[in-house]
Amino acid sequence: MKKNILIIFTLIIGCFSAIAQINSEIPSADFFVSTQGSDNWSGTLAAPNTSKTDGPFATLEQAKNAVRKLKKNKTKDITVLIREGVYQLRKTVVFDLKDSGSDNQNIVYQAYPNETPVFSSGKEITGWEKVTTALPGLPKEAVGNIWEAKVSDKFLTMYDDEGMLPRAQSKRYVPLKGSKKNKLLFPKGTLKNWSNVEDVEILVRPTRDWIVNMLPLKSVDEKKGVALTSVDATYAITKKGFWVENVLEELNQQGEWVLNTKEKKVYLWPRNNKFSIVAPTLLELIKVEGKIDFKGATDIPVKNLHFRGLTFKHGERYTLTKDDAGLQHDWDMLDKDNAMVRFRGAENCSIENSHFLHSGSGAIRVDLYGMNNNISNNHIEQMGGGGILLCGYGPGTKDVNKKNTVYNNNIHHIGEIYWQSPGIFLWNSGDNRVANNLIHNTNYCGLIVSGCVIRFFKPSNRREQHRAIRWHEIGKLPKLNDLTPDDVRPYWHSKNNIIENNEIHHVMKKLGDGNGIYIRAAGAGNIIRRNYIHDLVAPTGKQSAIRTDGGQMDVLISENLIYKCNSQGMTLKLNNRFENNIIADIGPPRGGLYLKLVEGPSTGATLKRNIFYSTTDVCIFLSEPKAGKGLVGEDSRGRVPARIRDVDSDYNIFYSKADNTIAEKRLAKSQSDGVDKNSKATDPMFVDPENGDFRFKPDSPALKMGILPIDISKIGLQINK
Repeated sequence: MKKNILIIFTLIIGCFSAIAQINSEIPSADFFVSTQGSDNWSGTLAAPNTSKTDGPFATLEQAKNAVRKLKKNKTKDITVLIREGVYQLRKTVVFDLKDSGSDNQNIVYQAYPNETPVFSSGKEITGWEKVTTALPGLPKEAVGNIWEAKVSDKFLTMYDDEGMLPRAQSKRYVPLKGSKKNKLLFPKGTLKNWSNVEDVEILVRPTRDWIVNMLPLKSVDEKKGVALTSVDATYAITKKGFWVENVLEELNQQGEWVLNTKEKKVYLWPRNNKFSIVAPTLLELIKVEGKIDFKGATDIPVKNLHFRGLTFKHGERYTLTKDDAGLQHDWDMLDKDNAMVRFRGAENCSIENSHFLHSGSGAIRVDLYGMNNNISNNHIEQMGGGGILLCGYGPGTKDVNKKNTVYNNNIHHIGEIYWQSPGIFLWNSGDNRVANNLIHNTNYCGLIVSGCVIRFFKPSNRREQHRAIRWHEIGKLPKLNDLTPDDVRPYWHSKNNIIENNEIHHVMKKLGDGNGIYIRAAGAGNIIRRNYIHDLVAPTGKQSAIRTDGGQMDVLISENLIYKCNSQGMTLKLNNRFENNIIADIGPPRGGLYLKLVEGPSTGATLKRNIFYSTTDVCIFLSEPKAGKGLVGEDSRGRVPARIRDVDSDYNIFYSKADNTIAEKRLAKSQSDGVDKNSKATDPMFVDPENGDFRFKPDSPALKMGILPIDISKIGLQINK
């Protein structure tokens, strides 16, 4: 009897232990969301082996509504856990002021532990049939390989399981002389008056080498050889060329597709025989929207709202409109709905540990009012647009985009449609910390900090920068020829940013005249330190690892490692300070320019405790503007040439392993100009510079000169943090 009682007691204890273990494995949350759930349920996590009469919600929208109700009775943090699966969005999920946490309360939407919830706006295209009849204009190599499906929507990007499918694109054509921003004079046979001409777009490279535009066609006159676009290019269309997209005549490679909205058909040459095809339906998947008073002085932000561990896929590509206002040289647009997750009026909000991929536009934006937000530990890849954009109000007195953190994000293969899209872009946004990010494989710059260039401070309806200016706050300025930096500096709000410990490589893959890190019209107090910039690959050779551009002043650039960049290491202007940096092997094997002085006056500029190291005998350690037109005295834009004699330059090391007389001559020239009294032309004694190891040996002369070592282990992604 006693033995039976003991057995029963042991079984009871075991049951309670098993239940306790099950309960301990279920994470605590206020609500749950699952693809197997229902919006008619209460949002609880159904216990194992219970009947399906209750359980998690099916949609993020319903969870949001439930949180709104719970907030009325709960002052502590509220958490929503989202289970594994693909959540199809047909409408942007908008979080507004009703979704804010209180001052002591956070609202958190995050992935269920060890699971991957995916939000996609992709709509599957079904009913594929092989084309068996002749398609007019279809290239010979495509005959017998094309499939078609009926569609009712217009879309600009399309995806299979591998990612974005390339739209049919022609070879590069050169426009005829006389082409303008919205008028293309084309060679005979290049364009046709297609019946669905408004579906056709041209990708153009205008006069400048820092932008491409995707322009829809408005009309084509084949006899006159004139095509009009529905939106202007940023600059005139010139010999840099154009490509025709979305016509059957160019559907000649596996993976390409063409949409004809008049026929309501899409044509595809599938890759790898895959027919799991989706077309996006949304530009924005999640939007956090505060109360924005665009022309006024006061906004009310959404607060304490957080997203963690989510995956976002299949956003649509944005298009230019007649009312867009460009940032810098139209590298992005002011207050534009072109990112999968967008904070527009947000404070103390975050997006963390999330994955963004396979989309036609950008990943993350913080627009207009954006303070103390955190964008950290995200993975951003395969984007048609940019990675992360902090975009304040245009130049004026309203300065409310600041004190944000962009930390430890892995950003690569972005700008795949809009080549100019940078990995990280701060525009009229200040007091931010941008640290430990990895940016690589972009088609233009890695990281940009900017505002509005002086020459654009004049009334105009031009898209490029002009439309962004808040004239109702600025009032009347002196005429453009009389403008000085002091007149506009109060409206440069990208000030006091700390850009540190970032790794940037293999950027500038298609466009030229760009940089690893670029700063211009950004205001004072910016610090660019301990970044590792290497293997820049600009095809035109017009780039720098770091560049201060026209009008930019009061920047400290220190402890950066610049290695193997095609053209230039550093471009230095005005009074900016360049201290304790290493520039090594610029432009191998043909050699390159290590430090380029351009714009003066250089009063207040410093060049101290830097190392210029070359393994080849083809190198220019430092250059100044040559004497000549526009460089003696002031040029047409009021600039004067920079001179090393005006720079506080000393304690630098110059060394050419192949021929150190190059370094000796450079040092002698500087000393003849009255600078670099204590600098040396000597081997800095790195551990293994040929293999990128720039630690100092114990007896390095650099240490004796007070040059600080750069700890590369603290640069780039911090995996364990």
